Amino acid sequence: MRVADFDFDLPSDLIAQFPPDVRGASRLLHVTAEGSLHDRMFRELPTLLGADDLLVMNDTRVIKARLFGEKDSGGKVELLVERVTGEFEALAFIRASHAPKPGARIRVADDVVLEVLDKQHDLTRLRFPAPVLEVLDRCGRLPLPPYIEHAPTDEDEARYQTVYANAPGAVAAPTAGLHFDEAMLAALQAQGVRTARVTLHVGAGTFQPVRVDKVADHVMHSERYTIPAATVAAVAEARAHGGRVIAVGTTSLRALEAASQTGPLEAGVGETAIFITPGYRFRTVDALVTNFHLPRSTLLMLVSAFSGIETIRRAYAHAIAERYRFFSYGDAMFLEKASLERRS
Repeated sequence: MRVADFDFDLPSDLIAQFPPDVRGASRLLHVTAEGSLHDRMFRELPTLLGADDLLVMNDTRVIKARLFGEKDSGGKVELLVERVTGEFEALAFIRASHAPKPGARIRVADDVVLEVLDKQHDLTRLRFPAPVLEVLDRCGRLPLPPYIEHAPTDEDEARYQTVYANAPGAVAAPTAGLHFDEAMLAALQAQGVRTARVTLHVGAGTFQPVRVDKVADHVMHSERYTIPAATVAAVAEARAHGGRVIAVGTTSLRALEAASQTGPLEAGVGETAIFITPGYRFRTVDALVTNFHLPRSTLLMLVSAFSGIETIRRAYAHAIAERYRFFSYGDAMFLEKASLERRS
C-alpha cells in the first residue's frame, strides 16, 4: 500500500476551528458493519448502544506543553514537550534557527531555565529546574493542533479536554471524548451501558506527517499506556454477556489492541508504537467512536483497517458532501467493525 491511497481533498472551511456551543451538539455519521451510512446527531449515540456494551475511554489530561524561550545567545526557541520522562526531565521537539546543543540553556521565564541534555532522534532531552508539570502549568500554553489557527483561549482551556480527563501527560486531546458531557454519561449509565478507563498519553507524533511513499516504511512514535485490572475485568464481563467493546477514540483502541497482542487483554503499563493498517486483525475492539482524520494520516489508515478502505472512502466523501466538520473540534463517527472480508 502507498500513503497516497489514503489521500483526499478537504475544503479548508470544513476544518472546525472552534468547538460547538455545547458538548455533544455535533453530528454523528453511523457506519454499519455492512458499510451503510446514516446521518445522525451525537446525542443519538445511546440509541446505538445496548445494555451489555462497554465504552472504553482514555482518561489522559492534556498538559500545557508548548513553551517559548530564548537561548543565551538571544535566539528565539519554541518547544513542544512530547513526553514527560521523569519529574524533572522531558523530551521535546525544538524549533530554532540553530538547534541548541547539549549543555545549552533555554530561558522560558526569568526564573526558569532549561538545560539541553542530548538529542534522541528528532527529540531533545531537557532538564527542568522544577517539576516539569509545575513548570508547564505555570509557563506553558495549550498545544492546539497545527490546523487550528487561533491562539488558545479560555474556552479552549476547558473544551480541549474531556470531562473525565484525570491523568496529566498528553500533548493532544483524545478528541472523540470531547463530545461526551456529564448528562450523556449519566444517561448511558442509566440504560446499563458500562464505562471503563485506559490511559494513553497522546504524543505530538499524532500530528507528524507521514513522509514516506510506502505505508510499510513509516515508523510510529512510541506512546505510554496503562490498562487497569478493572478494565480487563469489564471487558471480560461484556464479552461474557454478549456485549461489545467500544473504544472511544483511536487512542483507546490503540491501547486496548497493544495490550492484547499476545493473547487476551492484559492489565499493566507499557509502551506502544503499534501501527494499525488494512489487514490488521483486531483482537479486542468491536466498535469505535472517532472524529474525522487528516488526509494521508496513520489514523485514517487505522479506521480504514477497521471498516474497510472503500467504506471509509465513501464515508469521507459523504461527510464532505454533507458538510460535516472535520478534525479535533469537528463531528464524530460511530464505526461498527467490518468482517475480515469487507476490511480487505
